[in-house]
Amino acid sequence: MGPVVFVLGSSAGGVGRHVAELCARLRADGTDVRVAAPAQTLRRFAFGVPATAVEIGPSIDPARDLRAARALRRAVAAVPGALVHAHGVRAGFVATLAVPRRTPLVVTLHNAVLGRGPRAGLGLAVLGVVCRRADVVLGVSGDLVALAHRLGAGVADRALVPAPPLPPGDAARGRAVLGTGPVALAVARLAPQKDLGTLLEAAGRSGVRVAVAGDGPLLDDLAARVRAEDLPVELLGRREDVADLLAAADVAVSTSVWEGQPVFVQEALRAGVPLVATDAGGTREVTGDAALLVPVGDAGAVAQALARLAGDATERAVRSERARQRAAQLPTGDDAAEQVRRVHAAARG
Repeated sequence: MGPVVFVLGSSAGGVGRHVAELCARLRADGTDVRVAAPAQTLRRFAFGVPATAVEIGPSIDPARDLRAARALRRAVAAVPGALVHAHGVRAGFVATLAVPRRTPLVVTLHNAVLGRGPRAGLGLAVLGVVCRRADVVLGVSGDLVALAHRLGAGVADRALVPAPPLPPGDAARGRAVLGTGPVALAVARLAPQKDLGTLLEAAGRSGVRVAVAGDGPLLDDLAARVRAEDLPVELLGRREDVADLLAAADVAVSTSVWEGQPVFVQEALRAGVPLVATDAGGTREVTGDAALLVPVGDAGAVAQALARLAGDATERAVRSERARQRAAQLPTGDDAAEQVRRVHAAARG
């Protein structure tokens, strides 16, 4: 198998961990693997392979994108016969600018273009450019795969993006953080996509205590609302003990407006935690019938589902077993690596 250059933009979570796991598995096969990403991303993740700093920004900036494309072109040229596998539309766009047509290009789409108006229109236009250039497009949810086809992708399929395994959780340590009594746990970046305003409203309506692990740009706004409305919500900040928190939680909850193959949802299923989640993007594809799925943005439905599970230990036990059964059906890291090997071989022709 020929050399591979993985390209990604800024990442604080799932995309970086996914690429790091692919690097480890392909390198174990003897594949020459490289990574090109912003310096901050390279510092955050242990990719374990030769890396080049390529400053791919979070939004379109012609001058910056051209600089990134030149840097990526040099990095790929230093690896004769390389295939480029970009993760995310921004990385895919820079790769489209950087590599000649003869270079095989695979792009994995990890996020949807959200919102309306000129910015969303520009995002879809860029996505169309990427889809038409790539030899293969992978999407983390069925709706992304369908969109890639509509935008002109020649070959598009659903990516396999399993959550990296967590260590065994210690319920006693988790309870020391969460306290006793029914408590729902959310693990999320504090950003608009996660729609934590709906979660805060649902907590207020239901009275169920909610703990939110994670940091992000909305931290101050969310903390101010919790104080102003005296909500039963604790913002825990960034945590490294998610396994312990899951072991102690009575319910897991996700209120995102869109997800692909959400890491936290997969972690909750593996831990056997009863799950309430919005029916967003690819979430249903991950949970099957193991979760209570509610409409996006419906705080009343979230509140009702939280109260239902918090107040019924028997249903929680049933949902816990159903979650573990569903988790056993989810793809593994080996499955994801095998898919990538097949896709790379197909892209090379």
